[in-house]
Amino acid sequence: MEEQKIISKILEGKIFVYPTDTIYGIGCNAENKEAVNKIRQIKQMGSDKPLSIIAPSIEWIKENLIMDVDLNKYLPGPYTLILKKKIPEFLNWVSNTDSLGVRIPANDFTKIIQKSKVPFITTSVNLLGAPFAIKISEINPDILKKIEVIIDSGELNGRPSTLIMNGKEVIR
Repeated sequence: MEEQKIISKILEGKIFVYPTDTIYGIGCNAENKEAVNKIRQIKQMGSDKPLSIIAPSIEWIKENLIMDVDLNKYLPGPYTLILKKKIPEFLNWVSNTDSLGVRIPANDFTKIIQKSKVPFITTSVNLLGAPFAIKISEINPDILKKIEVIIDSGELNGRPSTLIMNGKEVIR
């Protein structure tokens, strides 16, 4: 699918299965509350569970979140940074806490997401507690039926991102 068409589908609020630099994710435009809730339904997760986003840029992160780490040390890369929001209500349908998980995976699809200039939901494409997927064929068929756009990049390396919280790596 051509880049411009992908960007349009992101802005329309379509639900994607897509590659990150670690595992396959499910995502959508994080500013689209309805689409975010649809992902929660697909994953069978409650609204109390915070989701993370792929940031449109380092500038966007600095504008909306409080820095407690050197972003250039971790992004782009296989990290999810948990940062405090400048405004606690910001994207509260994504994370109803005062923090937001933010990533910039080091891969080509992320570059397309960033051209849309909107934050994009990033969470593993599995039911809560089920194994994550490193190839499309490993994704639960019931989930795939509900997906509007699938970006297949073959087999991925399969290590979930490392969490960075309060400037320190969190073992999970």
